[in-house]
Amino acid sequence: MNDTANTQPSLRSPRYWPVHIGIAFGRLAAQLPFGLLILIGRVLGAGAYYLMPRRRRIARTNLGLCFPELDKAERRKLLREHFRSLGIGVIETAMCWWSPSARLQGLAQIEGLEHLQSALAVGRGVILLSAHFTTLEIGGRLLSLQTPFHVLYRPHKNAAFERVMQDARARHFEKAISRDDMRGMLRSLKANMPVWYAPDQNYGAEHSIFVSFFNIPASTITATARLARISGAKVVPFFQERLPGAKGYRLTLYPALDNFPTDDEAADTQRVNDLIEAQVRRMPAQYLWAHRRFKTRPPGATPLYKGQL
Repeated sequence: MNDTANTQPSLRSPRYWPVHIGIAFGRLAAQLPFGLLILIGRVLGAGAYYLMPRRRRIARTNLGLCFPELDKAERRKLLREHFRSLGIGVIETAMCWWSPSARLQGLAQIEGLEHLQSALAVGRGVILLSAHFTTLEIGGRLLSLQTPFHVLYRPHKNAAFERVMQDARARHFEKAISRDDMRGMLRSLKANMPVWYAPDQNYGAEHSIFVSFFNIPASTITATARLARISGAKVVPFFQERLPGAKGYRLTLYPALDNFPTDDEAADTQRVNDLIEAQVRRMPAQYLWAHRRFKTRPPGATPLYKGQL
């Protein structure tokens, strides 16, 4: 009988060797002094600017759409700084996964932890509303040193990388929930557990509506309000910022959103986008511009990315 149940190649397959080499580099890099890691990340990002032309084009397009008030030289400078931030984000991921907690303890200034505690006192769980900044991984790891929470994540297509990512998150977080597992997320909220959630990427048209993001119609999932309505959970915004030089990070938790959700799904979703946009404008180079945020377009609208059908 033809056995098709297991078509996944062995993780020792040559196709996964680049991942294993990258993981070995990450493990070694995570042991280096913090200031040196930041420098290495900036160099990696500067190289990626030239080695990743497709991502560079996507990021350039996004910056042109979202910051039309900047001239070409200003956008080019922001684009280069964004790639340096991407490179640092790769190094920060290695820190998150393999640096001992003792080495990370002094890197974060945390503001507003009392807002999370007040929201948890209600007893219905908390949605930690975040966004896809290049500091996303390090922000979560540093917050986990202060308080337990569950994380919502998107499984990686590369099986070797997915295995390493799952192992790392199992070590540092109480639970990792697949993005598609809404029942799992609701179970965590019912147990009065904070769940870290970033709804700002383009997930297609399903369960999404078009609301403004940087004055552009952006397909945005409505799950934030829907989950809050079903669970009764409070929504506490949580954002992290990489400080200049090697000064570490500022983690900020804001008061739970009042009067949320309402009966107006579009208004609630717009409120989430406005909140994220305000944070992006504060630290634009640290946002993930290399993602096609505006890939899904309203019916009849012109595609915004070169080569997009």
